[in-house]
Amino acid sequence: PYYVDMNQNLFLQASLHSSDQNLTVFVDTCVASPNSSDFRTLVYELSKSGCASDSTYSLFPSPRSDIARFGFNAFSFVNRFPSVFLRCELLVCRYHDFPSRCYQGCVSRFRRNADS
Repeated sequence: PYYVDMNQNLFLQASLHSSDQNLTVFVDTCVASPNSSDFRTLVYELSKSGCASDSTYSLFPSPRSDIARFGFNAFSFVNRFPSVFLRCELLVCRYHDFPSRCYQGCVSRFRRNADS
């Protein structure tokens, strides 16, 4: 566990460990829950589809493509829950594959294929 005060800035880093140097990582969606095994019943959305859902959520520059950095202000789920758990979905793409999802950034909605 990591203990923080309310409204303290939290900075997180996700790194990809691979022998393939031509990969990049992208933070797609992050949600928080007071229950480590239930991320559906009571959740708070920090980001979705690469878009900030929380006004304090930010992506930060990274020194390498295989590292993603982000942060937000600490919060709680009312006083009856002493802990907050995070679940983040990250995407791994080929480095410099600009049409890939990793390089699209915030996508407010996904395009659908017009094929039957």
